[in-house]
Amino acid sequence: MAQYTTLKNFLASNNNRFLEQNNEDLQNVLNDLAEASISVSKDISRAGLIDGFLGAQGGQNVQGEDQQKLDVIADNAFIDVLEKGGAVCGVASEENENFVSFNNPKSQSGSYVVLFDPLDGSSNIDVNVSIGTIFSIYKRISPLNGPACIEDMLQKGTEQVAAGYTLYGSSTMFVYTSGQGVNGFTLEPSKEEFYLSHPDMKMPVKGRYYAMNEGNINECNPKIIDYIKYCQSRDNDYGSPYSGRYIGSLVADFHRNLIKGGIYIYPCTKNAPEGRLRLLYECNPLAFISEQAGGLSTTGTQRIMDIQPEKLHQRVAFFTGSKNMVEKAMGFLK
Repeated sequence: MAQYTTLKNFLASNNNRFLEQNNEDLQNVLNDLAEASISVSKDISRAGLIDGFLGAQGGQNVQGEDQQKLDVIADNAFIDVLEKGGAVCGVASEENENFVSFNNPKSQSGSYVVLFDPLDGSSNIDVNVSIGTIFSIYKRISPLNGPACIEDMLQKGTEQVAAGYTLYGSSTMFVYTSGQGVNGFTLEPSKEEFYLSHPDMKMPVKGRYYAMNEGNINECNPKIIDYIKYCQSRDNDYGSPYSGRYIGSLVADFHRNLIKGGIYIYPCTKNAPEGRLRLLYECNPLAFISEQAGGLSTTGTQRIMDIQPEKLHQRVAFFTGSKNMVEKAMGFLK
């Protein structure tokens, strides 16, 4: 692995270029998130061998979704690491109804808050399909040396100082941006280190993949149906049908399109008139990454990162992916 740079060394050596504000605390937050990701990756890889890791927890999260046991394990892992690190004063998670303000003096002087989905796609855990963690980092706006407040959490996506995800797939990858491009790191399990494997990632401006749960297609805006018919026709920009690819894990679907080009669509439906995906934990961080890689992320009509959040678990429609493909989909919705 001598020819590869570790995440820790990359953050330290590229501090001026890749970390906005040249802030050592932000390095520490990203390293803490990577540390928790390694712990969660190990838990996932052996989940079938350890009693109490697979299956439903027996309760529901605030969204009314069944919590998986690993949802709770991952949630606790990230909260514990971030609280101990001291650079974060509070967090908000998809698995908790309210945000968490850390009470110890070191954390209350922390400059950042982190919002995260500990295990995106967790319904796929039991069938061994790729899942992920999504995170978003903001500079706190509440006074230092005090508790975090709700205003720290309800910031526009444009205020993110860093965002990223960890993909637990055939390999474990840590992908992040701090507003200076997107870089991807692959975990070497034997060394428990992330190494730079995908520098300066760019999303192709167009692709031949579309990802949507077409089981819901008759429940959404008819203009979405028209766009999907366009994707499936020979009258599109490729002159032949696109390939449908839908994993059901947002991180995995997004990562494929980041690498190969494509569009991901989760529109409003009759059962979810405001959309299904969470603005703060899923859409904002992936929107930041997509834009930094040359892609686009919208509700179909509005830029995701321009939305002013009104509540922690706010849902929105989500169109993200290759620039030309998202623009084409938006054209259908006019």
